[in-house]
Amino acid sequence: MSRQQPEQQAPPVQRLRIRYAKRGRLRFTSHRDVSRAVERAVFRAEIPMAYSSGFHPHPRISYAGASPTGAASEAEYLELGLAETRDPAEIGRALDAALPEGLDIAAIVESPGGSLADLLVASSWLVELRGAERADVEAAVAAFLGTESVAVERMTKKGLRTFDCRAAVVALDVTDAEGEPALALVLRHAVPAVRPDDVLSGLAEVSGFTPPATALLTRLAQGPLDETTGSVGDPLA
Repeated sequence: MSRQQPEQQAPPVQRLRIRYAKRGRLRFTSHRDVSRAVERAVFRAEIPMAYSSGFHPHPRISYAGASPTGAASEAEYLELGLAETRDPAEIGRALDAALPEGLDIAAIVESPGGSLADLLVASSWLVELRGAERADVEAAVAAFLGTESVAVERMTKKGLRTFDCRAAVVALDVTDAEGEPALALVLRHAVPAVRPDDVLSGLAEVSGFTPPATALLTRLAQGPLDETTGSVGDPLA
């Protein structure tokens, strides 16, 4: 006997794009745990979600450009597919109230269509180097920027990979954060993805510099890249 086919769900009638922040202790939360927290919040907020078809329907929530575990972020993105048309501001307030402390809704707009992921071309990062000497950081950055290619290694799900971390760096400057030296870093999204900790590995490779304490990583922005200025724009604009 053939297995009965599952009921087909209606497509979303409205899609909402959301920028949210991941702050405080939630910087150490994995993307899987963040997605679970969002699903629970959607249920508690009684948001009229559209669901996927199949034997195990799921609420239509899609994520784009999630930051790595251990990094805080002011620019995480997701898209909700709704079964009813609602005021985006009301949905944003309800979801924000239902999310745990440290996951905060920053902006919400109705989707104009197309792919949200395609708009996330680059990210702007603040890398705090507590306890480092500014002169050492400046020398390391100068050596890195003066090198055409910097190969680093990172363990991935597919094993140890070697890749060039220099090509993804759009801008790298030394700045200050709470009186300590820090890096202002703009990274172009690439395959494989180059992360701020890969750039730190690159600094060690070309100059021997390593932070005396664990670097604090915060994504400040994520979106389209202005090739002229090297700045990262707002994908919800």
